[in-house]
Amino acid sequence: MKKISVIIPCYNEEKSVHEMTVRLKTVFSNLAGYDYEIIFVDDCSPDGTWEKICTECAEDRKIKGVHNITNFGPTRNIFQSLSYGDGDAFFLLMGDLQQPPEFLPEFLKYWEEGYKAVSGIHENTEDRGLMAFGRKMYYRLMSALSGHRTFPNSTGYGLYDRSIIQSIRQIRNVQPYLPGLLAEYSGKIKTIPVEQAASRRGRSNQNFFRKYDYAMVGLTSYTKILMRVSTFIGCMVGLISFIFSAVVLIMKLTHWDTYPMGIPSILIGIFFLGAVQLFFLGIMGEYILSINERSMDRPVTVTDRMVNFGEEEV
Repeated sequence: MKKISVIIPCYNEEKSVHEMTVRLKTVFSNLAGYDYEIIFVDDCSPDGTWEKICTECAEDRKIKGVHNITNFGPTRNIFQSLSYGDGDAFFLLMGDLQQPPEFLPEFLKYWEEGYKAVSGIHENTEDRGLMAFGRKMYYRLMSALSGHRTFPNSTGYGLYDRSIIQSIRQIRNVQPYLPGLLAEYSGKIKTIPVEQAASRRGRSNQNFFRKYDYAMVGLTSYTKILMRVSTFIGCMVGLISFIFSAVVLIMKLTHWDTYPMGIPSILIGIFFLGAVQLFFLGIMGEYILSINERSMDRPVTVTDRMVNFGEEEV
């Protein structure tokens, strides 16, 4: 009998833990030939999430709980969550029920057909206006610059074969970009459009700065062109500046009394060059920050409590 490990990273999900458990049990009751385990991984929520998880664990040994010693953030928690479980396939979904557990049978159908990964792609998101436009432009930029497959509006929600998870577990990276890793190591992958439901939390944990940080992790992990573009632009601006300077010098020498000094053009040039330099200094800083995070060789997360894991339980 094949076993499915359901991995559920959580943060402030006290309103959805019980409903998630009930809906998953209903899904598996209608699936013949599959064993399962449900693993909630709480990233040190300040609300009652952990207490709710412990209550579910006490009622069913197939439900397991992991509690992080502090809040490590969604990127690290989601990545580390895949290190728990021993199923033949891993079903990853977030704890706020925006990603319906009822899609599991459809994911399993494609997995049984030979797809190593089946990923749910959100057709709708909470972002509106400038945030929605920025998200669209970001994925287009990633697709153009990375050289790897990208799946817009993919958060990792989907079903993944154990072979993929075993490969990902070998990666030592405290700032992983999970959608990129899953796309890179999945080989044959099937994408399914999924309507995103409303969060039981009422609002997303992801503010602008967290989304920006996650976007920069993706760019610095999977693109090199941005740094090279700065070199090309620097060369072009330098060449244009040299030609412009030569023209100004010639015009001044040939029309010494009438040719203006051109203070406005000088100021425009200074501000333009300053903006270009600051922009690429910022890009360079993001890469340096990324290198610094990865070179520290820290554990991705640290747990202080594990429930229903047998001998591993603490």
